[in-house]
Amino acid sequence: MYNYENLYKGKTVLVTGHTGFKGSWLAIWLTMLGAKVVGYSLDPYSDKGNYCASHLKDRLFADLRGDTRDLDALDAAVKKYQPEIVFHLAAQALVRTSYEQPKYTFETNIMGSLNVMEVMRNNDCLKTAIMITSDKCYENVEQIWGYKETDRMGGQDPYSASKGCTELMLAAYRHSYFDPAKYAQHGKAVATVRAGNVIGGGDWSDNRLIPDCIRFIEAGKPIEIRNPIATRPWEHVLEPLSGYLKVGEMLMKDPVKYATSFNFGPHISANKTVLEVVRRLVAIYGKGEVVDASDPNAPHENTLLNLDVTKAYVMLGWHAKLSLEEMLEFTVDWYKEALKSDDMYDFCVKQITAHASKEW
Repeated sequence: MYNYENLYKGKTVLVTGHTGFKGSWLAIWLTMLGAKVVGYSLDPYSDKGNYCASHLKDRLFADLRGDTRDLDALDAAVKKYQPEIVFHLAAQALVRTSYEQPKYTFETNIMGSLNVMEVMRNNDCLKTAIMITSDKCYENVEQIWGYKETDRMGGQDPYSASKGCTELMLAAYRHSYFDPAKYAQHGKAVATVRAGNVIGGGDWSDNRLIPDCIRFIEAGKPIEIRNPIATRPWEHVLEPLSGYLKVGEMLMKDPVKYATSFNFGPHISANKTVLEVVRRLVAIYGKGEVVDASDPNAPHENTLLNLDVTKAYVMLGWHAKLSLEEMLEFTVDWYKEALKSDDMYDFCVKQITAHASKEW
């Protein structure tokens, strides 16, 4: 299994949003790599999610509750535990929720990220930051080719706009305080990473496709699809996380070259409509019925989105490993196992090991 040259072993790593879907998987992976993981997050959204299901609180170096909008609390955590690296995943991550709570979305996604930059600027211990935003940070013009890291930021909905704004803010901090050309003076490196629509076991958020499907299937109800023709770059959660870890590795080895932005998305063959993904999920699960519940008056969501991952391939040697069929199998296997297991940690380790053992 690729171990990222043991660069994480023994290091104290701050993971914001570790009680969330992606954050919990990353915390497990970092623990497997020998890192001392300090989690900083709000309470978990669901007691069935991956954080609770894997009993992660018992396996971390420190398990802290806090809001990234609270600069003083975040700064106190950094001063106490002295992390060298931060992976910032804490966010309001849902488009529909952003329509309902726009102020909270902008505050959490922009100011939370800004506060991470502030604690990095004011604490010598924190040297490396991997800031997770979203593929929706790009101004979506419904183009058929993938968005590159140099494309315009934007967003019609509050969530997308908040992520575009966050990227602009992070670029300003990188140029103003953490300029790669002046690394010898400040000794700090910041990269931003953007991923597509992530699926996998342990996600129980509302208004997300896979959790909604599992809820409908287990309740014996038809799966209602609100946007069947929307095409997304589907990828299993372990795909972008392997990229984030790779960025962290390369930042530690060459902080000047890799203090930049990276897209992480699937092979183009995984860019499928919502309807096709759900039909495949039902086939793999072995039960379920699909119903078109699209609403012409629903809030706007873009129907076409694709990422160009050439930069990650060329600079990092990274590419997605799983086919759409494999990622759905990984996902279904987790949810089925969770129905009969009271501790999913070893199963998560098993899936991470299986993914990491595949060649890049």
